[in-house]
Amino acid sequence: MLDLGWTELLLIGIVALIVVGPKDLPGMFQAVGKFVGKAKGMAREFSRAMNDAADHSGVNEIQKTFKAASNPMKSAMDEVKKTTENATRDLTTADVPPLSEERQAQADKIREKAGEMATARKTAEAEAEAKAAAEAQATETKTPETKTKDAPQSKASKAKTKSGKTTKAKAKSTKAAAAKVEDKA
Repeated sequence: MLDLGWTELLLIGIVALIVVGPKDLPGMFQAVGKFVGKAKGMAREFSRAMNDAADHSGVNEIQKTFKAASNPMKSAMDEVKKTTENATRDLTTADVPPLSEERQAQADKIREKAGEMATARKTAEAEAEAKAAAEAQATETKTPETKTKDAPQSKASKAKTKSGKTTKAKAKSTKAAAAKVEDKA
């Protein structure tokens, strides 16, 4: 299409204003707008007719063939994808014979035992978390007077006595250091 910038359009507008005059300029712009609209409509209709003719003549099929030939990796991957989808569909729709009564009973026992073990593990984890939280809280609430005088204060406990607050990690490290000192004594 025409490559017109703002300066060219401004120049055309000034020339049109001088040549046509301010009185007839809106009518001229309206006529030019109608002409441009009709031209665009004709171009759109022509393009649509050419696409329809290409569809009827099989050009799209040839175009797909050329694209597949130019990118063999994609066409190979499409075939692999189609094959796996077919295999997955066949496996999910295949009839699985039911288990014998003995094997079904064994499978039920295994599922039940696995459920019991999972419940026991979750309970043990919850108890361990509760115990750790209680120990951390007990360590945090201790005052310097209740500590043994033999145990040297670590940096974490000194910081605790100054600020009054420590994290759980600092509390655990303080308790571990105190336990080591008590073991040595």
